[in-house]
Amino acid sequence: MLALIRSNLHSDVTLLEETNGQILANRGKLLRPIITLLVAKAIAVPVQDTLHYAAATELFHNATLMHDDVADGSSERRGRPTLAALLGPAGAVLVGDYWLARAVDLVVNSDHRDRAIRLFSRTLTDLAEGEMLQMEKAATGDTEVEDYLRIIHCKTGSLFCAAAETAALSVDAPEVQYAAARAYADAFGKAFQIKDDILDYAGTDALGKPIGVDLREQKITLPLLGALEGSPRSEEIRAMVREIPSHPEYCDEIRRFVQERDGIGYAIRQLEVWVRRAEEALSAFPDSPARTYLTEVARYNLWREV
Repeated sequence: MLALIRSNLHSDVTLLEETNGQILANRGKLLRPIITLLVAKAIAVPVQDTLHYAAATELFHNATLMHDDVADGSSERRGRPTLAALLGPAGAVLVGDYWLARAVDLVVNSDHRDRAIRLFSRTLTDLAEGEMLQMEKAATGDTEVEDYLRIIHCKTGSLFCAAAETAALSVDAPEVQYAAARAYADAFGKAFQIKDDILDYAGTDALGKPIGVDLREQKITLPLLGALEGSPRSEEIRAMVREIPSHPEYCDEIRRFVQERDGIGYAIRQLEVWVRRAEEALSAFPDSPARTYLTEVARYNLWREV
């Protein structure tokens, strides 16, 4: 699959080719394409389309990260300089556009392209809507659990769903297994983002991901939502979140509030719920090593620290 990604990204523009090589050399865990390959293998025998969709999800994922870093003004990601910091915002957007275009090329040159195009189109729509809803809620400070779940589905879960659904599509899965693949990915995506949001309160900078970023960006995530539930200080804390740009010192008080109200414990309990839902969705698949691996991938969210 990596060979397919590399060949599909090849360019005779030296700067672009070198930049692509650097990104691939510092790639992440390849979690989304792994899910594509495992879901397909849990249902049938992976085919060429499976590889195309696995590669496309990784290209889509990285392209959206490049664009996100420009939108957020981020200079670092996972302890490394962002592409926006190295090439400037314009360069990062252009490279992101290139990766998106190459992902589209993989999808349109597949046997199931019509449905696959609709799936990836839906994902891009979700990603944009999720970002805009998050911006809206950061300004108003009135995020509720329902809003939060929609945001994390759009921003995180939607691409996991595309990874799993295109996998099922590629091997012509029966409808019950197609639905199970989507249910697994939806639950997995929520668990994955909830874990990230827990780490933003309970992690350490030593792990390569700065803590407290979400709060500084006025994002009300699940640990804070859990702390707010039933608290007489709810409106006061929400007002403080809205005022963080002019009063950054409020972040420390809000973090103490989350600790005192066991907001992290609340989020951990919700994380466990979504991991169980992901595991339960796999009951539609026959026993196999691939199904076992999918179960372990879901459980990975319970203990990972990055």
